[in-house]
Amino acid sequence: MKQKICRICLNIFHINLSCSFNAAAKEVAVEILSAQGWTVEVSELYALKFEATVTTQDIIGEVKNADHFRYAEETKLAWEAGKLSDDITGEQRELTEANLIIIQFPMYWFTVPAIMKGWMDRVLTLGYAYSQEKRCSQGIFKETKAMLSFTTGSHESMFSANGINGDINVTLWPLQNGILHYCGFQVLGPQIFWALSHIPTEARGTMLEGWRKRLQVVEAEQPLYFAPMDCFDREKGFQLKPEVSEKHAAKEFGLTVGTHLGKLLPLNNQIKAGV
Repeated sequence: MKQKICRICLNIFHINLSCSFNAAAKEVAVEILSAQGWTVEVSELYALKFEATVTTQDIIGEVKNADHFRYAEETKLAWEAGKLSDDITGEQRELTEANLIIIQFPMYWFTVPAIMKGWMDRVLTLGYAYSQEKRCSQGIFKETKAMLSFTTGSHESMFSANGINGDINVTLWPLQNGILHYCGFQVLGPQIFWALSHIPTEARGTMLEGWRKRLQVVEAEQPLYFAPMDCFDREKGFQLKPEVSEKHAAKEFGLTVGTHLGKLLPLNNQIKAGV
């Protein structure tokens, strides 16, 4: 049987309620997946002192065009030549081997913390993680599953369509579609631990138990839906093909949160598969 490898990318800055819970969620994942025969590897970004900022230091040796430095193009050349910095290539090696990626973090300002975003910016380089020819449903990581697991400071009701923070599906679209799906990952529904600082201890225990149960069957989960590349016309600026638009013209909801055709957003498109 093929070895099952899970890579957990973890963000813990200091031990407060949110971060200690993220650590606990990581420990549950390690425990449950290891018991099922997974090899679980963890990247604790703060412990690694992972650099969040993209710079010319990410490239070993001279860059091609120092006067007009273009990070994506320069790192692609460096990746092809084996001249990316060791911290980047180390993470890339681990990522390539994984069957499942769990990105564990406390939500900051409606997105991932800076160091986690830096990991995405620096590790998911052009050429290695995506290209013009290999992206989205035809992406490089189309055989790999990935999921976000995170804590929030707000209650679930505040992240609803009628809530002050807006629909959580809209919040997640840039991360899940613009980063994970863009690189080809099969994106599993997120694991969200709501309002950690506003709930009693027993409720936090219940959340971890739910996470424990989910991980026991995570291998069989179906990914979220994103419109595949063949729905779009490359020659017309990657617009939906007329036949696809016509097929959905009479439907109440759009295709996805982002590709919604001016219609109502499909319910929980970024939360659950098949909804």
